[in-house]
Amino acid sequence: MKLATLDDNTLDGKLFIVSRDLKQCIESKCPTTMREAIENWDKVEKSLCEIYDALNAGKLDKEASPFDETKCHSPLPRSFGWMDGSAFIQHVVLVRRARNAAPPETLKTVPLMYQGGSDTFLKPYEDIPFHGEEAGTDLEAEVGIITDFVPMGIKEKDAEKHIKLITIINDVSLRGFIPSELAAGFGFFQSKPSSSFGPVAVTPDELQEHWKEMRVHLPLCSKINDEFFGKPNAGAMHFSFGKLIEHAAKTRNLSAGSIIGSGTVSNEDESVGHSCIVEKRMLEKIKTGEMKAPFLRPNDTVEIEMFLPSGESLFGKIRQKVSQPN
Repeated sequence: MKLATLDDNTLDGKLFIVSRDLKQCIESKCPTTMREAIENWDKVEKSLCEIYDALNAGKLDKEASPFDETKCHSPLPRSFGWMDGSAFIQHVVLVRRARNAAPPETLKTVPLMYQGGSDTFLKPYEDIPFHGEEAGTDLEAEVGIITDFVPMGIKEKDAEKHIKLITIINDVSLRGFIPSELAAGFGFFQSKPSSSFGPVAVTPDELQEHWKEMRVHLPLCSKINDEFFGKPNAGAMHFSFGKLIEHAAKTRNLSAGSIIGSGTVSNEDESVGHSCIVEKRMLEKIKTGEMKAPFLRPNDTVEIEMFLPSGESLFGKIRQKVSQPN
């Protein structure tokens, strides 16, 4: 099943069921928002799936409307919890090296995670505010999950049943602000502004055989200024989403609608490119002694999208321009 939130200038938007090919959609009358759906998933999943099946079968053509992903908000325009992991070892090593910090001793045994601001998310086609050259504005292309209620103390092996939806993420980072925040012992905060999410969130079965071991085994494609930037495989997560859920829920319950990110998708194979600029800069420094790739500047554009091998776009596209705040 594929779901989207159309932006109607309200806090939570309107919930729409979207056809598998992302060409048609139909408004959900009950539940009316993604928040309501995820908080009552066991009660509403069947009826939403029935509408989805009918839409794909062409039985709702008269009621359906063309789907326009540029009119979408992030699937959850706001959430009770946004927690971002760092499940790709290659990314952790390179980013730590870029700021002259050693990886943690528990790198391969304990997930890294921070809790981000979840009261406002950017729309998938909304501009990224520019905070000056010194901010070091960077994209971070990720995969993320949306859960129902998760009880405190859950273990990895029991976590998959709580993964209800999957989407893609641009976890915008301000690299220039990170070192001083972490040095103070209380970051991230200013260095992690609002993130954006793909126009569409999908149930795990939509990924077919590419969803296994609680990982998405597909390339995540990124472009900067319409030029190839990276397509690393998201299945290379060292920690599964189940392990990230276990980590997040160790000392608290997770509310329905909690979002957990994979962290920047990163592979050891450099030929597949990158999902963030800082990795490319660090590899440049290792090879040449100099970081050359610029961070994002006003009027730069970023695209993030994931495709099935057939070429079908799974979540629609995140496409954002960097702009000066008003």
